[in-house]
Amino acid sequence: MEAPLQTEMVELVPNGKHSEGLLPVITPMAGNQRVEDPTRSCIEAKSFLQKSPSKEPHFTDFEGKTSFGMSVFNLSNAIMGSGILGLAYAMANTGIILFLFLLTAVALLSSYSIHLLLKSSGVVGIRAYEQLGYRAFGTPGKLAAALAITLQNIGAMSSYLYIIKSELPLVIQTFLNLEEKTSDWYMNGNYLVILVSVTVILPLALMRQLGYLGYSSGFSLSCMPSKKKMQHISNLSIAVMYIMYFLAALFGYLTFYNGVESELLHTYSKVDPFDVLILCVRVAVLTAVTLTVPIVLFPVRRAIQQMLFPNQEFSWLRHVLIAVGLLTCINLLVIFAPNILGIFGVIGATSAPCLIFIFPAIFYFRIMPTEKEPARSTPKILALCFAVLGFLLMTMSLSFIIIDWASGTSRHGGNH
Repeated sequence: MEAPLQTEMVELVPNGKHSEGLLPVITPMAGNQRVEDPTRSCIEAKSFLQKSPSKEPHFTDFEGKTSFGMSVFNLSNAIMGSGILGLAYAMANTGIILFLFLLTAVALLSSYSIHLLLKSSGVVGIRAYEQLGYRAFGTPGKLAAALAITLQNIGAMSSYLYIIKSELPLVIQTFLNLEEKTSDWYMNGNYLVILVSVTVILPLALMRQLGYLGYSSGFSLSCMPSKKKMQHISNLSIAVMYIMYFLAALFGYLTFYNGVESELLHTYSKVDPFDVLILCVRVAVLTAVTLTVPIVLFPVRRAIQQMLFPNQEFSWLRHVLIAVGLLTCINLLVIFAPNILGIFGVIGATSAPCLIFIFPAIFYFRIMPTEKEPARSTPKILALCFAVLGFLLMTMSLSFIIIDWASGTSRHGGNH
């Protein structure tokens, strides 16, 4: 799905140097080079100058209409994932002090990552991740960003459906007041995850826009044309989720200590499986993850279209087929994969470091003009160190996964 023809107001001439005025950059569509009307360009430039006398680049890829508070809420909701259910288990294995240190480090690094992305987007006047990759490295950069987004969000959707598969039967069992799980179809997680995907997730995913949940263009920060406000929104959202993550982990850990399981709700259900409060939490979690799947599907579909159909007009047939294909593949993965947690680990260990550490740093290094920040300047050296850190984290994570798989295989082999 391609956006309509748009004129991006930037402060760059084609060779990357700053110009004194604002130059309209014309985006060719469907393989045809279109020429912008000079009168229209002058009117748009005049209007832009009236609104932004400071010559800040005007973001024209998204037109946000959401308030500051709603933007913080949207971004916080996007940050919070299914991993929050495993934080207490992580704290039980690391201890409170080390967990707090790691959580603080992740929060600060995430804020710095957004800072790099915002500075890069401020130079070129766009905010789409794939387009930043295109401006930095051309088509290979765009494809790499799109592929990483696709893998990361497929992993996220798989984890959400996995929660539906494991939690929904327990909710039904509690509603029916059953002491033990029966063999009826409505107690089978595989059938239930397909049913939810077809009746709830797919209809929402087939919508052309995400207005039903208050999202604007899939990127909550797009509501403010000002980089300073974007950074404030991201910092506040990260701070809110930092506190929520720590409290969720702390209370879960202090309740069960070393008895906490990797999925916190399963631990609580052992205390009283028919407790009303626990049931309400389960229903709330299921509702949240169910409604989040179509939200996550939108950027995946966008990334796929950026890779396979970059210059095609919007097509309902393609829109529907991609959604159906994605949901079908993810359902099959959740139902039949022998080790779904291992798949999550590989996806997270590869795509997450790329999106959070490596890509923001190298995009910043390439996009930021050398006249403004030389290659040996402190900001660019820090950005390169940030990229190296991401590469080291990715290597370490994959090494741990491979070692765990190898040890698991050897143990199974010894049993035989």
